[in-house]
Amino acid sequence: MEDVREKRRRIVSEIEKRFSALSETEIREKRKLAVDRLFEFANYVEARIALLYLPRNPMEMDIADIMARSYEHKKVVVLPRFDKERKTIRFYKVDDPNTHIIGKTPEERGPDPKKCREIPMDNIDIALIPGVAFDEKGSRIAADGGEFDRLMGKLPVTTRKVGVTLEDQIVPQIPMESKSRYVDILVTDKRVIYKI
Repeated sequence: MEDVREKRRRIVSEIEKRFSALSETEIREKRKLAVDRLFEFANYVEARIALLYLPRNPMEMDIADIMARSYEHKKVVVLPRFDKERKTIRFYKVDDPNTHIIGKTPEERGPDPKKCREIPMDNIDIALIPGVAFDEKGSRIAADGGEFDRLMGKLPVTTRKVGVTLEDQIVPQIPMESKSRYVDILVTDKRVIYKI
């Protein structure tokens, strides 16, 4: 197990080096290309209810632009709320990210249950899944402490699980831990990768 964790740590370190070699302008331009590709991707275009996430690591795709464009396309935007003590996940429709998201730290941030309407998990058409690194088989490394692995295990089989990332964050192989889950599709600044 430690060997898997050590390999995953080395991959994150490699991605950090790749990121630090890019300027902020380059990162912004590459991310825009990835988001443009997402909005040309039929599964996302046709989805009515989209599950997004709030990034916990600067290398995870910033979803502010995805959220704004999803509203423009009349999509229902949903965010998960994780309750670590009860080990539950609830999903809430977020109509205004400025007033419907609470929490100070990246780990605490999430939809405000007092202001947002709960959405049944079975209604989610597509789920964007965070990641610092991915491989072409849909393996990922993220900063979510395994919460999205649990979430993916609960989502219906019909819900497409999509990673949006930069080509620079694709690596040849990510060793998976026993509880890890795979995304179905990756959308990068250069291509769409269907899990093989």
